[in-house]
Amino acid sequence: MPTASYLAIDANAMPWEERFNEHIGRALFRKELFSDPETGMMVRLVRYPAGVINPDHTHPCGHGMYVLEGTLVTHLGRYGPGSFVWFPEGETMQHGASADGDVVVVFITNKPFRIDYVKP
Repeated sequence: MPTASYLAIDANAMPWEERFNEHIGRALFRKELFSDPETGMMVRLVRYPAGVINPDHTHPCGHGMYVLEGTLVTHLGRYGPGSFVWFPEGETMQHGASADGDVVVVFITNKPFRIDYVKP
């Protein structure tokens, strides 16, 4: 059975990867930090530009967001730095940045990630 390897990353030295999202018509930004090939669990930094909200969608995985900077806006409230929000798998949700500025979060999944948009 393979054992996990120690990993240390200087995320500040990593460039942001720009990912255009056709459902919101804007780019989101991320830094891939870790993924587990056995479970599909992954950790990344995600930055939503000011005012960008990902519309109604679901995931087949649970995922958490730990707010580092800015205000995370969700379908259930607004959360500032130091807040952790967990979204259960299958829940219809919205999340993104307040109009006041970008939000940066540590984004963690419990298994492989996929996003499914809810049709209006």
